[in-house]
Amino acid sequence: MSEVTASAETAEIGEPTRRDFNYVAATTTAIGAGAATRWPRIDQMDPSADTLGLASIEVDDRKAPLGRQIGVKWRNKPVFIRHRTNAETWAAVAGDQGDLRDPAADARRQKPGMPESLIVIGACTPLGRVPNFGDGRYHCWLCPRHGSDYDTAGRFRSGPAPRRLVLPDHAFESNTKARIG
Repeated sequence: MSEVTASAETAEIGEPTRRDFNYVAATTTAIGAGAATRWPRIDQMDPSADTLGLASIEVDDRKAPLGRQIGVKWRNKPVFIRHRTNAETWAAVAGDQGDLRDPAADARRQKPGMPESLIVIGACTPLGRVPNFGDGRYHCWLCPRHGSDYDTAGRFRSGPAPRRLVLPDHAFESNTKARIG
């Protein structure tokens, strides 16, 4: 009786058959075909070459003379690079003590060693409008749409804007070149 039981167990486990091979081959083929048909859809989700090209840009800071600003386009957004005068820098530092709805010290909005250069995304925070420079009570940026006023550090000072102008990721590679992104 033990021989019968042993032979029944080996018959259940048994050697792989041609049918087992066909199941494995068919399953592997189906998985490979499914992946091959889905790959174009997955691959198209990668950013395009023009988007990757805009991931970071280099800007020559010398184009903005003292007391002026230049505008560049980065990731389809306007970016202002402001070369502040000493008076503007001191006004921004003095504004640290002011009554701000969204407070931020001027030193935290600057890169170390470059207090005269300010780089902000030039879009007003409520609706994304581009503010005008030189208007308003603080003589810096004023949104023409709803009157939000920003100081020389890009901080919200008056109007309906909920927060300050956004700082993009940036670094100064030298005294004259900035990398945004």
